[in-house]
This record gives sequence, structure tokens and C-alpha cells, in this order.
Amino acid sequence: MNTQMISALIGKDFKLYFANRFLAVITLLGLVAFLAIYFLLPATVNEQLELGLYLAEVPPALEEMLLAEDVRFYRAESVEALKQAVLEGDVPAGYAFPDDVLDQLHSGSKVTAQLYLSPEVPPDFEEIYAVVLDEFAFALSGQDVDIETTEIMLGPDLAGQPTTPRDRMLPLLAVFVLMVECLGLASLIAAEIQSGTLRALLVTPLTMSGLFVGKGTFGTLFAFAQAALLLLLTGGLAQQPVLILVALLCGAALVTGVAFLIAAVGRDLMSVMAWGMLAILLLSLPAFTILAPGLVSNWVKLIPSYYLVDTLYRVLNFGAGWGDVVGNLVLLALSATAFMASGVVVLKRKFQ
Repeated sequence: MNTQMISALIGKDFKLYFANRFLAVITLLGLVAFLAIYFLLPATVNEQLELGLYLAEVPPALEEMLLAEDVRFYRAESVEALKQAVLEGDVPAGYAFPDDVLDQLHSGSKVTAQLYLSPEVPPDFEEIYAVVLDEFAFALSGQDVDIETTEIMLGPDLAGQPTTPRDRMLPLLAVFVLMVECLGLASLIAAEIQSGTLRALLVTPLTMSGLFVGKGTFGTLFAFAQAALLLLLTGGLAQQPVLILVALLCGAALVTGVAFLIAAVGRDLMSVMAWGMLAILLLSLPAFTILAPGLVSNWVKLIPSYYLVDTLYRVLNFGAGWGDVVGNLVLLALSATAFMASGVVVLKRKFQ
């Protein structure tokens, strides 16, 4: 394999990429826009305590407490509605009391309440919820009453420090950067196929294998460099930089394979754009589950980008290490290899 020719091919692709004004503009403006979104998002956590509540009957003594400014209460109409509110992120936690809680308190019977917790509730907050429960019991009965609680975690447990909106969005922005470059590479390859440039290159000593090595290297490194730059400028590489860079490299290889497939099935630039937008939507979907944890379900894990998003989210916001995300990295690398191989095979058939 002629490494000099492959290097020249990578250089040619880089020049052609930025010679296309549309690709150059969406690349530069996209990166600037993603950085602007990150820095415009709140950098602090809302310290107001939010708590869901299901209580069949609210006595007058409790009404004043529900209007307290330092706690925002969400009144649920049923236990299922309370659980749904916690899953969808409306409140981080919620108490469900039995319908006859007042009768139990007045008769001196033992009362048990359910505490539903979001996966992202910090451990320290559980003590705060216990204090709130004591205040509830006193407001309901007029005396100190010990209410036994059963804690139920809804969804995967990702307990850790409070996550600011900008840090929550960062994995989503990184995936968007990768996907924009996927669209750009697919457009570049499709244009070269349509103009006959790729067939002309194969007339030279450059082999088919060398052609795909050059295209794959360019696409992977170009997408990787921009996603890494985004995380560098936002402080995302402050901890576990090697782990994050490995995940980004696997993600860049994945989107490069997707770009090969899009270029192979697209007949012209417009069809490439259509397929590219569909691919962006599908591969970005797991990132949106970070914003709305209630959307997480097993079918989302069928999308390969889930393992990139989950890795970045855990490492950036919860201090996860290699042992915590090694399974994600293996699946992400296997997915990237499968998509890259599939893209090469389909593109080869287009030339034959």
C-alpha cells in the first residue's frame, strides 16, 4: 500500500472539503454555534428543592407548607402520575402516601410511604427528603411521627453530583459535531462519484484498498479533531482525557462508516442530504434521552451511538472510569468496525 499516495489523498480531501463553501460554512458555523450553546446555558444548579407528592386528602395545616418558597411541590393525581413525573424529569423525587394516611396517623398505626427517586438524585439529597418527610408527618398529625419509607429508584442508578444544564448538553453537542462531519464526508464522496473523480483515481497506482484507507482516515480524524476541540474548549478533557478521546475516536470511526453507507445509497447531493438528515436524527436520538431520562428504554440501546453518549455522560458528569464503561467502548468499537466494513463493501459494489 503506497503511504505517500494515501497521504496525498487525505490532503486532497481536506482541500476539497473546504473548497466546498457549503461544507466549510456548516463546519465552522456549526462548531461556533455548539460552543455558543454550551457557554450560554446555565453554569449553576438550581438549588430550589423540588418534590413530587401524592396525597389523597390535604388537610388545611399542610396547605401552607405546600406554598413554601424554598420547596416546589408537584401534586400528582395518582401514584402512576407521580412515577411518570419522576421518570420524565419534572421532579427529581416524589412521595406517595397511602389513601388512608390520616386515619393511620390518628389511630397510631405504622405508616409506610413510597419515595420514588430519579437516577440522578445525589445521595446527600436523600437526607433532605427525610427531613421534609418529618415536616410532613408533623403537619399531618400535629406531633412527631415516625413514617417508614421505601425508596424506589426509577431507571438506571446514576447517582452523583448535580449536573448543570451545560454539562448535561455537552455529550449531545459532541454527537452533533460528529454527525455534521458525517454529512460532509458523505457529500464529498457522493460528489466525487458523480463527477467521476474516484474512478479516475483508481486508474492511477492507487488501489481500491488505499482509496478507502485514505477516505476512512480523513473522515475519522477530521470528525475526531473537531469533537475533541469542542470538549477541549468546554473543559470536557479536564478529567479522564485518554478515555474520552478513545470514545470520541470510536465514535468518529462509526460516523465515517455511516458516511460511506450514505454516499453509497445516495444518487445525488440532494438524496445524500436526505439520507444524512435521517442518519443524524437516528444517531442523535440517544443523546436526547439525557435531557429526558424517561425516554430511556431497551430499544434505544440498539442505536450504536447510545454507547458513545452514555460513556461521555458518565465520564464527564459522574467521574466514571475505564472499568465502568469498558463494555460501552467494546460495543462502540464493534459497531464502528461493522459500519465501516459495510460501507466499504457497499461502495465497492457501486464501482463494480
